[in-house]
Amino acid sequence: MKIDILSLFPEMFDGFLNTSIIKRAIDKNIVDIQIHNFRDFSLDKHKHVDDYPYGGGQGMVLMCQPIIDCLKSLTNDDALVILMSPQGITLKHQVAKELSVSKHLIIICGHYEGFDERIRDYVDLELSIGDYVLTGGELGSMVVCDAVTRLLDGAIRQESHDDDSFAQGLLEYPQYTRPVEYDGNKVPDVLLSGHHKNIAQWRKYQSLKKTYMKRPDLLENYSLSEEETKMLNEIKKKC
Repeated sequence: MKIDILSLFPEMFDGFLNTSIIKRAIDKNIVDIQIHNFRDFSLDKHKHVDDYPYGGGQGMVLMCQPIIDCLKSLTNDDALVILMSPQGITLKHQVAKELSVSKHLIIICGHYEGFDERIRDYVDLELSIGDYVLTGGELGSMVVCDAVTRLLDGAIRQESHDDDSFAQGLLEYPQYTRPVEYDGNKVPDVLLSGHHKNIAQWRKYQSLKKTYMKRPDLLENYSLSEEETKMLNEIKKKC
């Protein structure tokens, strides 16, 4: 996959691109992530990319020309153009999964007060990472890249993200590692038993319990099996 990111602050991505799973995915040629400073496309001798809004108002608005010219230099038939915006749909696991099958993503990071509305004519999808406003779209674009890259073949083991929270519609079950006991708190005996069926049932029960306790809204769209229905009824009685 190829990902091009349009930003006024390319230096913000230095650590992100050289750390952990993202770096390994780049080194293995699973993903190619390039950062483009759209200020380079400004026709103004002072390289301005923003101006005061027509009609008045607070702040500065990003001009359409530098961004659109930068886009035109990158766009091809495979490209899906994403605008990071608080007006966009919220990034969820299913959205990341759909984006992970794309060949080429182009992500526009905004800054200042907003965009010239005409930029939206060149955008395929507007994305938000939550109901709040950030200084710019850079952090949001990193979240999108991370969520998508880890789903690409070879980035991490398939089973690692198959069990993630939201991957199956529920929150992930509790995880433990050594030591067996710490500060009087022991690892559940079932996880030490080696009995795979019992472990799988325990994990399913705990996953349902966490979801019911922390994110009951997820259960509204989750199709429960007969066994899961019994588990959930038991959980409700105990809680």
